[in-house]
Parts: sequence; structure tokens; C-alpha cells
Amino acid sequence: MDIAKLRKDYRAGELDHGHLSADPLTQFHSWFSDAAQSGSRWRKLGIAIYKLWYALLGHAPADVNAMTLATVDEQGRPSTRTVLLKGADERGFIFFTNYESRKSRELTANPNAALTFFWPELERQVCVAGTVTKLSREESETYFKSRPRGSQLGAWASNQTTTVESRDALEKLWQKAAEKFPADIPLPPFWGGYVLTPERVEFWQGRASRLHDRFSYSRQADGEWKIERLSP
Repeated sequence: MDIAKLRKDYRAGELDHGHLSADPLTQFHSWFSDAAQSGSRWRKLGIAIYKLWYALLGHAPADVNAMTLATVDEQGRPSTRTVLLKGADERGFIFFTNYESRKSRELTANPNAALTFFWPELERQVCVAGTVTKLSREESETYFKSRPRGSQLGAWASNQTTTVESRDALEKLWQKAAEKFPADIPLPPFWGGYVLTPERVEFWQGRASRLHDRFSYSRQADGEWKIERLSP
């Protein structure tokens, strides 16, 4: 396969300043709703056809709340991984993880981070940059209790990012946790949530001939948002 020849012309939509909300979180929720199929009947039909096409090829479309999280270590070396968005409110973008994982160690050393959402069926991308802080233990506990039992046990069994001897060893740790907690499973002291408070949010809509629509929101000193069109 000649990777250099892989290309696509984007024609699913357009974005103009008049389409944008004054607040990037409001704009994000609008686009997220579109990606989650809560838009028009024709948009739903288009997404359904897209998903059917992927199913026929044996591929499942990505989770709509999947996002790439970028962090850097103390030496400035970047790393990325896909995590799941679990909330977006006036504070910012919320996700949960093991506080002893690599991403958490890097966020402790440098709380500056970035997120990217990509919804190929809509030819849209959202890029977010800001600072990350931990959620309260109470809020983390509320979310943890909403998770399936298997996922709760997985949080106790996984010493995230560390070397594990084998799959069998990992499953034994899970079984040990299941025996330890036959009923309610408490929130692990090393597990919880983060919120990324945005300082910059960019909305990208693919357009034909690579003349994409890009708009950047940047937070000003008075807390207001400045919106600017960016060259593609």
C-alpha cells in the first residue's frame, strides 16, 4: 500500500462564524450531540449508513466520547493515549483514571495537557488545551459507583502501566479482588477523576480542496472568549 496516495476530499459540512456559540463548551455540546446522532433525520440517516458500511467491513466505529489525551513528562517528552470523556461542564472536560499511571505522574509534574476529538463521519475535529486538576474524592466516588462491577474490580486489579507477568496473573488479581469485595466495592485510594479546564479550544470542519474551516477560542484575561478564524 502506498500510504502517500491515501487521501480524501471533505464535503460533509461547513463552519462559519455565524454558526458558532459565544462559549466553546456550548459549541462542543452541540457538536457532540451531532456526533451522538441527536441531530437531524438526514444526519442520523447518514451516520447510520456510515455505521452499516463499517459493520459490513467488520469494523466498529469509534466511541463518540473517545479522545486523545496528550501529556509531557519532566523532560518535556510527550506521550498520548485514548481515554473516554465522562463529562463536560462549565469547569471543563472530565475523565477518570489510575492516579499512579504514567499519564497521572506526568500530569502531577506538568498539569498542562491537550485533548483531541475526531469524528470522521462528520469530518470534524475539536482540539482542546488547558490545565488539569483532580476532582474531589466525593465526585470520583459517585462516578466509580456507577461503573459496572467488572470495571470496578478492574480498577483494583490493575496497577496501570506497570509490567505484568502474564494475562493469567492479571486475571488472578481480578479474581482476588472479586473475593475480597463480594458485595459493594469501595473506590480505590489510587483512582479518580480529572478535569481539564480549557484555555484554548479549536473547532475544525473538513472542507473540499483542503480549505478547511478552523475557528479558535482563546480565553482572555477577563474570562471572556475571543473567537478567530484560522487558516487551514
